[in-house]
This record gives sequence, structure tokens and C-alpha cells, in this order.
Amino acid sequence: MRRRTLQWVNSPVLLEAIMRYEQGRLPLSMKLWVEKLLELKSHESSKLLPKLHNS
Repeated sequence: MRRRTLQWVNSPVLLEAIMRYEQGRLPLSMKLWVEKLLELKSHESSKLLPKLHNS
């Protein structure tokens, strides 16, 4: 089993990457980084961020 190391990630950068990931607007290298960081499988189509409804 591989030992995991902690990574520091800038929250606004991660949020932007997640939004672009869901929109399919990330380059492959960034898409793979998000999937690895969040331990996602590339075939999963679930949304990571909830939809915001304006009231």
C-alpha cells in the first residue's frame, strides 16, 4: 500500500478547478490531478458541487 502525503491546495484554485472539471473545461493533466486529489474515478458522472438556486 502506498503511503499518502499531505498536499497544501489553495481553496479558490481547487474550487475553480472543480467547477471547470464539471463543465468539461479542464486540460487532461488538470482533470487527472483533480481526480487523483479527490480520489474520483473518471467514469463517475456525479456532480461535486451542488447547484445554487437564486431565490
